[in-house]
Amino acid sequence: MPQPTIELHHGDLPAGLKLGPVVAIDSETMGLIPARDRLCLVQLSDGDGVCHLVQFPAKPAGERQEAPNLARMLTDPATLKLFHFARFDIAVLRRTLGVVTQPLYCTKIASKLVRTFTDRHGLKDLCRDLLNIELSKQQQSSDWGAPVLTQEQLRYAASDVLYLHQLKAKLDEMLAREGRTAIAEACFRFLPTRADLDLAGWGEVDIFEH
Repeated sequence: MPQPTIELHHGDLPAGLKLGPVVAIDSETMGLIPARDRLCLVQLSDGDGVCHLVQFPAKPAGERQEAPNLARMLTDPATLKLFHFARFDIAVLRRTLGVVTQPLYCTKIASKLVRTFTDRHGLKDLCRDLLNIELSKQQQSSDWGAPVLTQEQLRYAASDVLYLHQLKAKLDEMLAREGRTAIAEACFRFLPTRADLDLAGWGEVDIFEH
């Protein structure tokens, strides 16, 4: 697997950086509860093998980060934001930056809609099954709040966004083939509301059931 080119930024993206009409995004946090655990790192790539990482310093609980360039891109209606498990990432971005990320695409939702022959929809599974690429998850549980991240952490973080464009292309073909493109797009539009429900305390409650 080729090594990505990694550009590390602190606090925000550089002014004037252009990442194209479809940007793959992921985040690393101190834990998996978006209403509690702080955002440490945001990874972005336009699919060309270059990954931009934005590292955030620790701040007092509840205090928002100021990242106007990143926030502008996340809310740009002309830029499609591409995630794997967008529900978590956009909730963390909403709490940390105060932005509603739109429009967006989630490869995990797309996979669940068309790969109904399996219950394995993780990023590692999709890369292996659809792209024949093996991802390492060795750094998944490391300390992302450390002031200085290791090269292994940076490479791991970059790998989470480098293949999302290729996965989207494969999943789009399958969604069209199975006649599920429209329902996938409707799910993507609903995700900001789903993230708001998570942050408000309805994360584990299915409000649609009887």
